[in-house]
Amino acid sequence: MSISQSSFMSNHSTGDGRGKWDTRRVAVSALFVALSIVTSFIEFPIFPAAPFLKYDPSGIFCLLAALLYGPATGAVVVSLPWVFRLFTNPAGAVMSLVMGLCGVLAGSIIYRKKETKAALVIGLVVAVVASSAAACVMNLIVTPLYTGVTVEAVAGMILPIILPFNILKFTINSVVAGLVFLPLKKALS
Repeated sequence: MSISQSSFMSNHSTGDGRGKWDTRRVAVSALFVALSIVTSFIEFPIFPAAPFLKYDPSGIFCLLAALLYGPATGAVVVSLPWVFRLFTNPAGAVMSLVMGLCGVLAGSIIYRKKETKAALVIGLVVAVVASSAAACVMNLIVTPLYTGVTVEAVAGMILPIILPFNILKFTINSVVAGLVFLPLKKALS
C-alpha cells in the first residue's frame, strides 16, 4: 500500500487529542450550524416591555457546539448562520454575532478547563453575563448608526429594556443548553 493510499484510508481525522476533527465532529458541527440557521428565523417577543425585541433559539446550538468541541467550533457555529442574516438584517446580524461569540467563547473556555458540572454551570453563567454585556455595548454602537436614535436614548434603554431582555434571552439559551449538554455528550461518546 502506498503512502497516499494509507493516508486516504485513515480514520478521516486531523489533529490529535481534544482538537481532533473527525467525521463525527464535522457532521455534528454541520448539524448545529444548520439548526442554528433555521432557528435564527424563528423569532418571537419574550419581554413585554419591548415587544420589538425578539428571541430566537439559535444560540442554544452554538453553546452546545462550543461545550462539546471547544471555543473554535463554537465560534464557527455562531458565525456561519449570521452570514446568511447579513443580507436580511445587517445591524442585527453584527450585534448577534458579537454577542454570540462573547457568550460561547467565555462559557466554553471556562467549562473546558475542568469539564465538571460545576464548571459547566459557571461557564453558562459567565456566558450569560458576557453576552448581555456585549449586547449593551453593541446596542450603544450599532443602534445609533442604523436607526438614527441617539446614543443617549439608547443608553436610557439599557437598564429598563436592553439588559433585562438579553439576560432573559441568554439565560433561556444557557438553561436549555445546560440541560441538553450532558445527555448529548454521553450519547456522542
